[in-house]
Amino acid sequence: MKKKKIVIALGHEALGTTLPEQKEAARHTARAVADFIGKDYQVVITHSNGPQVGMIHTAMSEFCRLYPDYTATPMSVCSAMSQGYIGYDLQNSIRAELLNRGIYKTVSTVLTQVVVDPYDEAFYKPSKVIGRVMSADEAEAEEKKGNHVVEVTDGYRRIVAAPKPVDIVEIDAIRALLDADQVVVACGGGGIPVLSQNHHLKGASAVIEKDLAAGKLAELLEVDMLVILTSVDNVCLHYGTDQQKPLTSMSVAQAREYMEQGQFGEGDMLPKIQAAIDFIGDSAVRSVLITRLNTDGSKITGGPGTMITK
Repeated sequence: MKKKKIVIALGHEALGTTLPEQKEAARHTARAVADFIGKDYQVVITHSNGPQVGMIHTAMSEFCRLYPDYTATPMSVCSAMSQGYIGYDLQNSIRAELLNRGIYKTVSTVLTQVVVDPYDEAFYKPSKVIGRVMSADEAEAEEKKGNHVVEVTDGYRRIVAAPKPVDIVEIDAIRALLDADQVVVACGGGGIPVLSQNHHLKGASAVIEKDLAAGKLAELLEVDMLVILTSVDNVCLHYGTDQQKPLTSMSVAQAREYMEQGQFGEGDMLPKIQAAIDFIGDSAVRSVLITRLNTDGSKITGGPGTMITK
């Protein structure tokens, strides 16, 4: 019997922020991942990297400030570092959990590049704030380098584009590992954003919404189900008001209607809903579950959540 394939997208709460938090969170997450594998799913994992890539970017920027002779670290390189840093903890935690259950599978992290369109509208309207707080003089120096900055409390911070994912460079490698019934960690943090220039790939000064990258990954792998783990139990209408209404299920048509009504926050739930719509498309068999991972790593499939289908 053909095994079902699933992509699990881990949000911030499934990873933590500091190194100790991340290690502990990875252990909890590993239990949920192992539950799916124990039910004979083939699993690919992707994850957020917001706090981690911000920490790396801040550290590398500070290093460059203290030692001006060193070359500044591009955003794409910081993204690559975060993939290795997070993947390291995830693959080791999942491997240990599987071995504890008598399941023998290789868990591999694939350094993943995601192609974006150089003419994406997002490059003309940067929206993602990154890095440390800078003084006015430092912000001016950043702008002279061609970077964008935005004023925040106590100073200025860099702001970069968030283009949509177009293609995944390493998709064949990810597919080969999945077909070999191995566990794969890929497209971490939305992937390393790159621009395709003939046979060369050039890192882009951008970040990709990890939910949209997860949807693209699920689409290209033709998986059966996309699970998006976030900070809430359910997708809600009128979120944060006294009329808040949790949804246990939703059709693609309803999701589009709610989007038009402005029901979903642009920086949180909206990318998840858009990823679900893009992934499901016209398929009558694909589904998306949006929910929260319990703190002990249990109850993804049996707990609360919003299931989206055609």
